[in-house]
Amino acid sequence: RGAASLAVEAITTAKAAGAVGEVLLRADSAFYAGKLISACRRHEVRFSITVPITAAIRTAIATIDEQAWTAIRYRHAVWDDQEQRWISDAQIAETSYTAFAGTRHEITCRLIVRRVKRLNPKATRGQDELFTLWRYHAFLTDSRHLLIQAEQQHRGHAIIEQALAALIDGPLAHLPSGAFNANAAWLALAALAHNLTRATGALASAGHARARPATIRAQLICIAARIAHRARKIILHLPVDWPWQPAWQQLFTAVHTTPA
Repeated sequence: RGAASLAVEAITTAKAAGAVGEVLLRADSAFYAGKLISACRRHEVRFSITVPITAAIRTAIATIDEQAWTAIRYRHAVWDDQEQRWISDAQIAETSYTAFAGTRHEITCRLIVRRVKRLNPKATRGQDELFTLWRYHAFLTDSRHLLIQAEQQHRGHAIIEQALAALIDGPLAHLPSGAFNANAAWLALAALAHNLTRATGALASAGHARARPATIRAQLICIAARIAHRARKIILHLPVDWPWQPAWQQLFTAVHTTPA
């Protein structure tokens, strides 16, 4: 509810901030609505929106010829929440699809589909499958990019979703408040904290550069240390046999100049 007006506000803000050239709106299936797509068309913005796998979408997918599927490999493996495993390859194809048929928002455009093999968790080693089962992920777009480029561009929104998940797991868990100004201030602080935490991980080690903010907080920020005073100086005695000591020392060296 209100997705169209939210999108229009974002588009207007982006253009007012100096965005030029072609603008693309990416969204997940919660934003799959005729009003939203119509708003994009009115403001001359292209869209790339995930669609729920309904009966109509499955029918459209079934029309794709088996020879039309193109194999792709991810540069970095993607974590699959449904099967709890890393995915490194998939297949993609596209077809034409008419969305919101019979309404004033009816539109015919590209339906790009990605399919990943569905593994049987009960299968034992050496038990081959009789035929391949697939899980499908589809999105509707009017992008002019080639198939592989359009799919890769849409998949990039997962990075934003990971950032939102990390924020919800951290400071955004306190929202919303009943006061708008309090929400605005807390959101600004949450963004600052998130950016500083990501920078902390990148400076500490390669492993922490890919770690979630909660892991970085637990291993590098929220550390139990004993405070000692000596010659008007505060000394922190960190834990002994601490597994993240090299990463913490590398971080310390990166953000502090060498004492005179």
